[in-house]
Amino acid sequence: MQRLRIDLIAAARPNFMKVAPLFHALHAQPWCHLRLVHTGQHYDQNMSGAFFRDLGLPSPNLHLGVGSGSHAEQTANVMLAYEGACAADRADLIVVVGDVNATLACALVGAKLCIPVAHLEAGLRSRDRNMPEEINRLVTDTLADILWTPSPDADENLAAEGVAPERVTRVGNIMIDSYELMRERIDASGERRRLGLEKREYAVVTLHRPANVDTPAPLASLVSQLTRIAARLPLVFPVHPRTRKNLEAFSLWTDLVATSGMQVVEPLGYVDFMNLVCGARLAITDSGGIQEETTYLGIPCLTLRNTTERPITVTEGSNRLVTVTELERTVEEVLAGRWTHGRKPELWDGQAAARVVDDIRRRLSIAPERSVEEAGVVGFPSQQALGNA
Repeated sequence: MQRLRIDLIAAARPNFMKVAPLFHALHAQPWCHLRLVHTGQHYDQNMSGAFFRDLGLPSPNLHLGVGSGSHAEQTANVMLAYEGACAADRADLIVVVGDVNATLACALVGAKLCIPVAHLEAGLRSRDRNMPEEINRLVTDTLADILWTPSPDADENLAAEGVAPERVTRVGNIMIDSYELMRERIDASGERRRLGLEKREYAVVTLHRPANVDTPAPLASLVSQLTRIAARLPLVFPVHPRTRKNLEAFSLWTDLVATSGMQVVEPLGYVDFMNLVCGARLAITDSGGIQEETTYLGIPCLTLRNTTERPITVTEGSNRLVTVTELERTVEEVLAGRWTHGRKPELWDGQAAARVVDDIRRRLSIAPERSVEEAGVVGFPSQQALGNA
């Protein structure tokens, strides 16, 4: 039986969380054959392998082993390695997720080899081109044949950029699928108990954005404020390797780990980390995904950025953008009860992966019980055929 050959690309932790629900949803379909491709952009075991285990993903079919490097090095190395993989074993459809360098690189490979590309989490825009992720999002959405969006603002962004509406399908937020997929294990995790934390009586901190951690002044200011906040509210801080490196380089690490009320821990797997988030009074972050998860859970989120590519978490959810200098004061507002609880955006319901499967099936005119071969589809359709579906 001929089956649609689909490559699912994963590179960094947020990618793994987005790929997992889709992998499980597609794996159950008789009309497709999956190849899970790990580019190796996050190569530390705590940053990569643990997430595969937590999310029930098998070992990757293909590991490109790219590792660290500059943006140009990572992008170029992924392109070289993935182009070779496609030459040896060509996919019918490449699915890229999120906004990391590998997302852009694999989309470029697909476009140049005339392999259709689908972008999951398309249309997000921060309007800040100083962020490399914004460049990756813009170029990937230009190249992609299918754009699966999480929210109305993403649809509006693509329409404003002239993207043909037939290329766009709003499927909802795949990150919520990951949470619902793992909810029982998250609730059962003993991480909060292991750290001696009481529900709603602590905050979670994550920092990794260059603007916050790559230069001494903002990072020192954050450490100083976190030290004072920890005297009011216990903090747990899973430290990203890049952030730890800079904390040590700027002579801030020793003071941070000695702070009373502050628990500095190694990066955590998805299940244990979300166990902490679910029980937190608030989150302090510069991440993208945590803005979404806290909105879904109704937990106050203080995002240390000037812009966000997820504005719906601010307009409808429990997120607020906060400058470095405002952090301590804003925490006090949360503790005083002055915070908007927000609501869950439409289609943030744990069914995004199912909608992706339905959209592929619709574009190929595959009935649920039929294979690609039975539907008379020899290969994946051209961009024109996709657009006319």
